[in-house]
Amino acid sequence: MNTQDLLQFIKRNPVGISCLVLALGLGGWIYYRSDAGPALEEELRRRQGDAQRLENNVKYSAQLKEQLASLQASAKEIDSRIVRAGQVGANTQFFYQLESETGVKLKDLRPAAVVPPAKGAKSPFVPVGFMVSADGSYVQLLEFLRRIESGPRYARIVSASLSGSLADRRIPLTLSLSVELLGLP
Repeated sequence: MNTQDLLQFIKRNPVGISCLVLALGLGGWIYYRSDAGPALEEELRRRQGDAQRLENNVKYSAQLKEQLASLQASAKEIDSRIVRAGQVGANTQFFYQLESETGVKLKDLRPAAVVPPAKGAKSPFVPVGFMVSADGSYVQLLEFLRRIESGPRYARIVSASLSGSLADRRIPLTLSLSVELLGLP
């Protein structure tokens, strides 16, 4: 077949030849773009994730100022109720104030050793321990305990022991406590 015959064949079958050229062009384009599919899918997933994140940011930021104000108020309240581990005098003053308010008599008040937070601990707070021994009536000692638990400091009673005399009820009861106050080092 020579060039003249080829041109005659093309002129007689223009639709078929056009379809053949179009099919070869599309096949080449598909082959050329076949490696772009996974990359484009990954790009689509990434952009959908970004869009979802932005949508969530818009949705959850509606009350952001109120939530921030609430968190700041809570942080101020926590700061006002926290003790400092190094301020032993101010920390023991808490118990002396409770003594004067409830009428108990403190027999012994000793601060325990402060254990620093462990490395890698998520909380910066440390327990500031005290060993407390107080004398008083049953009502006075219960009021003393209630004031420790619901007072101006975050407190946890680790152990408690109440003792008294069975023979003579006029002798005051003795309350021995191990108390931890929430503090900062």
